[in-house]
Amino acid sequence: MTAAGLTFDTGVLIALERRQQRAWSIYRAARASKVRVSVPTPVIAEWWRGRTDAREHVKSGLTIEALSETVADLAGEALAKVRGASVVDAVVMASAALHGDVVYTSDVHDLERLRSFFPSVRVLSVRA
Repeated sequence: MTAAGLTFDTGVLIALERRQQRAWSIYRAARASKVRVSVPTPVIAEWWRGRTDAREHVKSGLTIEALSETVADLAGEALAKVRGASVVDAVVMASAALHGDVVYTSDVHDLERLRSFFPSVRVLSVRA
């Protein structure tokens, strides 16, 4: 984990909530190494379905980033170029690109398509 930090998408938060081992290994290693783990606010909106102890625990170790105009603009430009991409995925990639982060996801295929617009972003799977 040599990037400035990690950006998680919704699938990673779901994996953490479901106590999937690989997701927790990545999360714990990042926290132990003091690597910033960020999540753009639209990811929280897509994931959050009410307070639970598990969700609160996961959220406590995250840097939750408000959607800036810069990230929104970049995400919109990516959506114009990459057919079928979702808004949340484009926001994840735009945020990671601005921070120099590595993205962890449960759906590498969707985010890899966005790499045509964000070639500097490395996308890794949370799945084994």
